[in-house]
Amino acid sequence: MASAGILLGMGNPLLDISATVDAEFLGKYKLEANNAILAGDEHQPIYAEVCEKFKVEYIAGGATQNSIRVAQWMLQEPSTSYIGCVGVDEYANTLKAAASAGGTNVCYMEKPGVPTGTCAVLITGDDRSLVANISAANEYDVSHLKANMSVVEAAQFYYISGFFLTVPGGVPSIMEVAKHSATENKVFTMNLGAPFICQFFKDPLTAALPYCDIVFGNETEYAELAKSLGWTTTDLKEIAAKVAAMPKENGSRARIAVCTQGAEPTIISTAGTTTEYPIAHCTKEEIVDTNGAGDAWVGGFLAGLVKGKSILECTKAGAYSAKTIIGRSGCTYPATPAYLL
Repeated sequence: MASAGILLGMGNPLLDISATVDAEFLGKYKLEANNAILAGDEHQPIYAEVCEKFKVEYIAGGATQNSIRVAQWMLQEPSTSYIGCVGVDEYANTLKAAASAGGTNVCYMEKPGVPTGTCAVLITGDDRSLVANISAANEYDVSHLKANMSVVEAAQFYYISGFFLTVPGGVPSIMEVAKHSATENKVFTMNLGAPFICQFFKDPLTAALPYCDIVFGNETEYAELAKSLGWTTTDLKEIAAKVAAMPKENGSRARIAVCTQGAEPTIISTAGTTTEYPIAHCTKEEIVDTNGAGDAWVGGFLAGLVKGKSILECTKAGAYSAKTIIGRSGCTYPATPAYLL
């Protein structure tokens, strides 16, 4: 095993099955062009059908794993670890090879008899619809975390996507790390993940929020969080300010609420101040695939955080990472970043 990193991610490792499809294909499965959902029974045929009808690429994925891999790429020297559950199959080997190749210390729980999770990434124009069949990722158990506490204890920064809240074993694992982080004065960060997390997993999400030093999310996720909390405002700046001001377990630092808005400026609120930060402009010709852009932005931001950079510098690193990924197919990147932290 590689040495444990100072940035630890926990989440659902998935193999992305990425393809450009048509609106008719989305319509058949009642999917929206720019959304993320968990696969239901009605979506199970989609994985074989997309491979049969369209040209597909297989890319290491999963929201948190994407962000950690991008952070590792930006940092270059081994600085990251990742925890999640996979099956014992070729998909798992592909995922481990991709993450490890960049220098991330991969600490997978392996679940025999259950296939590694997959995600259909259905691209239409500049939009992508994600249909995740998390499969083995759903089998993660807190016992694995407790057996690997050395990895947790070695880290100084933690990043977890809200998608991990959908996993029964993910919830106690999140709280274990959250409480450790607060007690040891480390930096605990979470991403809201998707609107449905705020809708249907509100209780575990709100249990974790008091431990969050940074809350990441996009405009639709922040809007849905506000709605689920019963807030009447729809102004994203006000929502970010309210999230930043929510009760916090570790009072030694102010919470940072980060609301990305795609091509629009990123809203960041902390310590009573709300600021907009520009993103890196992309022309239509530069856009190849927006899948993973949000994950990449967070990865760049986290890399800046690890390096002790200011919020402004972290947003610049995030903007660079996102623009790089948008210009390529899937969450992939060149051997070395042109942006130096």
